[in-house]
Amino acid sequence: MKRFRHQLLVFFNHHPSLSLLSLLGPSLFWLGVFFLVPLLIIFLYSFLQKGPYGGILYQFTLENYRRFLDPLYLTILIRSFKLALMTTGICLVTGYPIAYRIAFAGKKWKNTLLVLIILPFWTSFLIRTYAWMLLLRDTGLINQLLLKFHIVREPLKLLYTEGAVLVGMVYGFLPFMVLPLYASIEKLDKTLLEAAEDLGATPFWRFLKVTLPLTLPGVIAGSILVFIPSVAAFVTPDLLGGAKTMMMGSLIQNQFGPARDWPFGSAISLVLMILVLISVFIYLRVTKEYE
Repeated sequence: MKRFRHQLLVFFNHHPSLSLLSLLGPSLFWLGVFFLVPLLIIFLYSFLQKGPYGGILYQFTLENYRRFLDPLYLTILIRSFKLALMTTGICLVTGYPIAYRIAFAGKKWKNTLLVLIILPFWTSFLIRTYAWMLLLRDTGLINQLLLKFHIVREPLKLLYTEGAVLVGMVYGFLPFMVLPLYASIEKLDKTLLEAAEDLGATPFWRFLKVTLPLTLPGVIAGSILVFIPSVAAFVTPDLLGGAKTMMMGSLIQNQFGPARDWPFGSAISLVLMILVLISVFIYLRVTKEYE
């Protein structure tokens, strides 16, 4: 065995290109089979036509992309990006103080607080969304409390609104913002904060000039981790928003499900992916210039 290992090392030393290929081969195979091949299939389907019984007609067309320019679908696209941006902004504003508090907590409390952040993942996302339905419906806990304390005279319309979708997505994606921020704040050199304080900087300016720039990688990572799944979410919009607040994820799911229009669903998926990549690229460029 030792001799075989030695011969293998000698062989790779004489053939460095094969050595590199043996290291990258498994990763390239995985990416090729599970990412590039499905992506190419989606790309091909987006230029084909829907069959009379939901199948695929192998006839080239651009109709799927022209159809997407209909005002109905553009409204859904704008609503998806608006709610995704609002979700990312709210998660960032609420997640940063939480991550900051955890990072500066004592050893005794730090692990406990981190477990509390991760704890919702132990329950199915679907079950947690159903729980929000129970809270937000006309006879739910929130409306019952408002009525009991005479704050409102009749139940508020909370469920099946954009506000309900926003609450559900912020609740679901908040840990994706807190954890990267915590990792970034945890690495922060505390002596820099002390130096800024010695030089007379107020807490506000210490945060703006020292803490925020040094933790910007965490802000970028958290924003991307929240924005991408938010813009393509379909479980939360379906259950909390109903048909009036359809988002891109729900639209794609409907095309591949009940509508059985795979070519149009593929075209929507590609358009959404390209727009998300452009948005992330612009965000990275802007934050890099700021940094």
